[in-house]
Amino acid sequence: MFDTMTLTKAVGALCGALLVFLLGNWAATSLYHVGGAHGEEVAVYIIETGEDEEASGEPEAEADFETLLASADAAKGEKVFGKCRACHKLEQGANSSGPYLYNVVGRDVGAADGFNYSGALSEVVDVWTPEHLNGFLENPRGYAPGTSMSFAGLNKAEDRVNLISYLETFSE
Repeated sequence: MFDTMTLTKAVGALCGALLVFLLGNWAATSLYHVGGAHGEEVAVYIIETGEDEEASGEPEAEADFETLLASADAAKGEKVFGKCRACHKLEQGANSSGPYLYNVVGRDVGAADGFNYSGALSEVVDVWTPEHLNGFLENPRGYAPGTSMSFAGLNKAEDRVNLISYLETFSE
């Protein structure tokens, strides 16, 4: 049933498979890499991205806030509001773990009836203008140190202005 010829065939098959895999590795390495100096490999095909390699490391300046706000899209802001929905409501007087945001643009800070504010916001701003909302939404804890809002913030300026535009639709 299990003789030496069967054992020889099994070992030969394993060695043959190993040889095929090693030859495949060698062929792939020679096709896709060109060997440089010891320990250094150079890619054979370089994808041009259109950026200059000697470009300065400075980030590009963001567009002016007023320009961004003028081109804001409230429909996209509604999607961004999904991140706020867990703590905030848009119905007047419907506080949750955060104050309601109905008529928040232009409203006095700390004016949501029935919500216990931390007091850190009123030390920074008096009225929620679009500019103040932009700064607060970018980094709440950096803008108003000591705030009880645990949200990390919105990094993209487009998301912030779209959200502010969406919130402006819920104004009187």
